[in-house]
Amino acid sequence: MAQPQAGLKLLRVALIQGSKITEDRTLKRRGPVSVGQNATNTIVVPVSNLPPSFTLFEAVNDQYSLVFTTAMEGKISVNGQEITLQDAIAKGVAKQRRDAYVIPLTDASKGRVALGEVSLLFQFVAPPPEPPKVALPTEVRGGILKQIDQFFFMILAASLVVHFSGATFIACQPVVEERELTLDELPDRFVKAMMPVEIKPPPPVEVADNGQKDEPKEDKKVEKAAEKPATNAAEKKAQLQAKVARSGLLKVIGSSGAGGAFEDVLGSSSGVGDVASALSGASGVGVATADSLAAGGPKGGTAGSAAGIGDLGTSGGGNVGLGEKKEATVRGGVSMQAPEVDSTDVDREKLAAYVRSRKGAIQQCYEKELKRNPSLKGKVVVRFSITPAGRTSDIDIEENTLGNEAVASCIKTTIRGWVFPFKPPSDVPVAYPFVFAPAS
Repeated sequence: MAQPQAGLKLLRVALIQGSKITEDRTLKRRGPVSVGQNATNTIVVPVSNLPPSFTLFEAVNDQYSLVFTTAMEGKISVNGQEITLQDAIAKGVAKQRRDAYVIPLTDASKGRVALGEVSLLFQFVAPPPEPPKVALPTEVRGGILKQIDQFFFMILAASLVVHFSGATFIACQPVVEERELTLDELPDRFVKAMMPVEIKPPPPVEVADNGQKDEPKEDKKVEKAAEKPATNAAEKKAQLQAKVARSGLLKVIGSSGAGGAFEDVLGSSSGVGDVASALSGASGVGVATADSLAAGGPKGGTAGSAAGIGDLGTSGGGNVGLGEKKEATVRGGVSMQAPEVDSTDVDREKLAAYVRSRKGAIQQCYEKELKRNPSLKGKVVVRFSITPAGRTSDIDIEENTLGNEAVASCIKTTIRGWVFPFKPPSDVPVAYPFVFAPAS
């Protein structure tokens, strides 16, 4: 509940309808008091001739003021004098504010204001004393121990003793140093996990061509017969004919069996009809006959010479290998001149040694663009500041004779990640020159 403010009287308001007091309220805190039909008002009056809401009492800096209009009637006591609302307007006691009038009130003010069918009585009263707090007797309240469940408290205490004792015992135990195991002492499962055994893939299984037909059993019999050493001229001739029949195109030509082309070549036949029939199924192969020669085909004399395969064969030979394309290595040189340092808080020699240790990153920025332009060379001067935290800030390119913005941007990105071992009290400006040229 809101407490009354010390040293100030409280506003007491009574609502009169007809001849009865329907509401009597003492406001605990000083604030605006509104009257009207809306439920949000301080005093709700369900009368048709009242506005929805009207602020009758204003409170500014804990000072009340009565607000009224010319349509209201009443009498108030101000500074020990009782005057009507109309007299207050005529004497200038009430100050006009737009369509209403305002009269400042004191703690001694009181009065009556009529709002149509209802009237309001108000006065300032002293705040009532605070009622004393009722305290239970000691026998009823009991002590703290009586309010705690003894059985639960005993279990909680025993649990705390056991847990803290165990934790103290473990903390007091000496730490055992584990000896580092050698590779030979590691269990096999760890060795296999660290060095997995390479499993060789199984050898490829040769799959027979389904389109190739198996040789007839008669050919296998001929092969077995050919393996036996020939004892006479007839067997030698039969073995030779079988070997020739099993090789390349001659196998196709001699596939017609008895009376075929092989019989003309190796046998007693002298005709060429069987050769033509044997080659009838081969595309791009023709047999010259007497009829074709008579029809205007190529002619030749009766004399001629034989040419062996050795005479027609090519000599020499070798293997032609296609090697992989090797990309030419492009190397660039970077030389660093003495830096310009505007403060004695940063040692110039240590700064140069720090930058030289990171020369490789600067060189990579240059060589990346040197691959595109082999004649790229020039000087880049980078200006930056070393902060008290050892970081870089305000990185800028002061001079760039390379004419390549990519190299400059890469150098700025590289320098932005540097952390120097210096901790100056304030930012130290540094200008660092880099000279780039292709390596000879």
